[in-house]
Amino acid sequence: MAAQVSAKRILVVDDEENMRHMLAAVLRKADCAVDFAANGAEALERLDQARYDFVLCDIRMPVMGGMEFLQAAGERLRDCTVIMMSAYGTIDTAIAAMKQGAYDYIAKPFRPDEVLLTLRKAEEREALRRENRALKERIRSYEKDFQFGSLVASSRVMSAVFELARKAARYATTVLVLGESGTGKELIARGIHAEGPRAAKPWVPVNCGGIPETLLESELFGYRKGAFTGADRNKKGLFQEADGGTIFLDEIGELPAPLQVKLLRVLQENEIRPVGETRPERIDVRVIAATARNLEEAVRSGRFREDLYYRLKVLTIVLPPLRERPEDIPHLARHFLARFNAKLNKEVREISPAALAWMLEYPWPGNVREMENVIERAVLLCEEAVIQPEHLPAELGAAGGGEAAVREAVSGLSLKRAQRAIEKRLIRQALEQTGGNRTQAARLLEISHPSLLSKMKAYGIAL
Repeated sequence: MAAQVSAKRILVVDDEENMRHMLAAVLRKADCAVDFAANGAEALERLDQARYDFVLCDIRMPVMGGMEFLQAAGERLRDCTVIMMSAYGTIDTAIAAMKQGAYDYIAKPFRPDEVLLTLRKAEEREALRRENRALKERIRSYEKDFQFGSLVASSRVMSAVFELARKAARYATTVLVLGESGTGKELIARGIHAEGPRAAKPWVPVNCGGIPETLLESELFGYRKGAFTGADRNKKGLFQEADGGTIFLDEIGELPAPLQVKLLRVLQENEIRPVGETRPERIDVRVIAATARNLEEAVRSGRFREDLYYRLKVLTIVLPPLRERPEDIPHLARHFLARFNAKLNKEVREISPAALAWMLEYPWPGNVREMENVIERAVLLCEEAVIQPEHLPAELGAAGGGEAAVREAVSGLSLKRAQRAIEKRLIRQALEQTGGNRTQAARLLEISHPSLLSKMKAYGIAL
């Protein structure tokens, strides 16, 4: 039975009229649309006028031969599969054609079935290439969903955080990042800067709690020569250094009251006044602020200006602590393991089930930063291929009270298996908290009621 080829548009390039006629009959019988060119020059003109799925091209032709055509066509053949033909070919000729971008080579004379078979093979290869591209795109999309800047996560709550951060990156809106110490506030801020239109402009991080109050104003806004003793020259402030880019004000809750007033003016008027200067100076700076403090409580107690608070929280991003998203722990563990293998030139392949169980049970008071340090220590101490509990700090093991079920379920460094174990634990906790009310439990878990019932059945959870 003749090989079948799905309907395609094909360009036949051959100086022999009989060959063109024969190929036209064969290809049209296979429901292909066929155009012709008598040499490479004519074929180039055809490529400028239409798009082809395949090109069947002779090697020896007057005016412009097949090899010259391949070189001249270049990018015009990017989405097209080229099959060369010749009665004078050798292995070297075939190899040379392949190097120029041809997919295959057939020797004349050939039977009609040989042409169709070659086209069919090429068609199957193109289908595989398309599937491969689609798969890579899906993988990139998956990685994009679970990574923002240097932060990685797989939990639903962090996926929502990343999506909000991506939206924030498109605009110059002031952003307030809230979260406990070690949750990655500066990393999310860096990601917003890096993914936005100001990425090529300055990124200036400032720890508002790390600069003495007496120096903070001149550090932020600069000063003029003679403004105070020792000011023997003009000096740019950090806001001026960040002009056109982003300034990150970490620990904004530590900002002294007098400077809160000055920062409010910067946000409202887009201008600063260096110490010792009588006239304001215009600036173009995007402000991202962060704090681990409860600013609402600071506003109520009078320690933070209410008008500045509302000016900062145009868009608020809250980073949850690691203990509230344990499903991220295996993902982060694998990420840090790969990083510190490269940094320390080690070859630690995986984390043992027992060690991973310790990590899942530990509350991580220092959040992701603490976990990063723990994995670095473990990679450094591990002399084998697998991290064991003895490579972890003792306090991780002390935290593992009654979580034997998780330890038993996690029987290898499998992200899927670990996530199933965590899902089972969280479902049980949600049902306990709601007194067995499955509707309320589904709402707490942020899944549909049918999905909860399906998971309960799969995990053998009964009320």
